[in-house]
Amino acid sequence: MYEFSYYKSGSVEDAVEAMNKAEDGKFVAGGQTMLPTMKHRLASPSDVIDLGGIAELSGISVDGDSVTIGAMTTHAEVAASGDVQAMIPALAQLASGIGDPAVRNQGTLGGSIANNDPAADYPAAVIALGATVKTNKREIAADDFFTGMFETALEDDELITAVSFPKADSAAYMKFENPASRYAIVGVFLAKTGSAVRVGVTGATPCAHRGMRLEEALNSNFSADACDGVEIPVEKMNTDIHASAEYRAHLVKVMTKRAVAACS
Repeated sequence: MYEFSYYKSGSVEDAVEAMNKAEDGKFVAGGQTMLPTMKHRLASPSDVIDLGGIAELSGISVDGDSVTIGAMTTHAEVAASGDVQAMIPALAQLASGIGDPAVRNQGTLGGSIANNDPAADYPAAVIALGATVKTNKREIAADDFFTGMFETALEDDELITAVSFPKADSAAYMKFENPASRYAIVGVFLAKTGSAVRVGVTGATPCAHRGMRLEEALNSNFSADACDGVEIPVEKMNTDIHASAEYRAHLVKVMTKRAVAACS
């Protein structure tokens, strides 16, 4: 690692003040991405501002038909939460499949979506459930939050405080995972509320996105067979050592059909 200054914040205001004073500061939540990146000298922030001591950023609460999860709540806490299991069981199931126990006990919801890794799981759920990302400055709709590979709508001195997930009538997350990292080669989160269907896709493209063509087909005919006629644009798919663009396009349909079956 390069030399840097470390600051452990006691409040959101404290963290923002430290960021504004830093030359090139970075917030760190669970550190599951930031610390390895720094160790490999792919990032060299002047200041690392640790959010781990901010109690107000952790916790899970239910308000009517939505569940709100604090940004510093770990994946393991989401997976084990009775409130999440009761309100949105698919979200608890998603959290239980992130990484390994060490990652789940250290990584956080806010850190995951703020980093916006193309193969992360949570972005698909945020998009499909139409969640609201709450920050120290504002509230951001799911459709406006993820803007590109490792890019979000967050400003430099803006941090996530919580995410509010509306309850769906039925929801499912299906993931074709990398067997080593458990990152999504392709992951599809489907949420159905009334007659409206939303589909969030991760791993397939440089940024998690709504599967609008799949939604159109499923809103007309909610069945696995409805996915067969949907054309998935191969040219927009990722290609790497794990899967070709053509294979990922195929997996998007397969994972969506499995999600439909789970919701039926």
